[in-house]
Amino acid sequence: MNYERLIDQILTDGYGVADNFLTLAETTALANQLHHRQADGQFRQAGTGNENAAATIDTQTRGDDIAWLYTPTATTEETAFLARISDFMDYLNQTCYLGLRDCEFHYASYAIGTFYKRHLDRFKTDSRRKLSVICYLNPDWHSDDGGQLALYLSDNQSNERTQLIEPLGGRLVCFESDRLEHAVLPATRERLSLTGWLRTG
Repeated sequence: MNYERLIDQILTDGYGVADNFLTLAETTALANQLHHRQADGQFRQAGTGNENAAATIDTQTRGDDIAWLYTPTATTEETAFLARISDFMDYLNQTCYLGLRDCEFHYASYAIGTFYKRHLDRFKTDSRRKLSVICYLNPDWHSDDGGQLALYLSDNQSNERTQLIEPLGGRLVCFESDRLEHAVLPATRERLSLTGWLRTG
């Protein structure tokens, strides 16, 4: 993968998009793993607020169900995904000197009609999240399915525009966690992703 192009996009536009970060086979395999974990009862309703504090369940703000990935219990497919993310982190540290130390990822499943209102990813009490990373697990996604990621971008004159990104299978989106407000729009079918953060020490 051309990491330089992704980094240049982030520096120029505030976000980067890399299609085919995962192959169709990898996307399908991870989507299957997500559904296996759902069937095993490993998902829970996502809350708002720091995971280390008491998370608040507010379906008027956020409607996804999530399951965290942990290295000791990761499957072969999940281990391969995390290894690719680790390779990306190493490259970022070598070229951008970001001081990334680790990452955290969870599966996210948005049922039909659910959403996540405009928000920032970094907690007020925890500044370790440096970059937000989303990798979509939706083969055969179409524009009229909805579910776009809305990025709220501002220029030097504080003019704001909204950039919509479709959650196409295998696509990776990356942006700075403390700078870019974003939202997830409702979809007409289940919307799947692996979502996480690259963190400093």
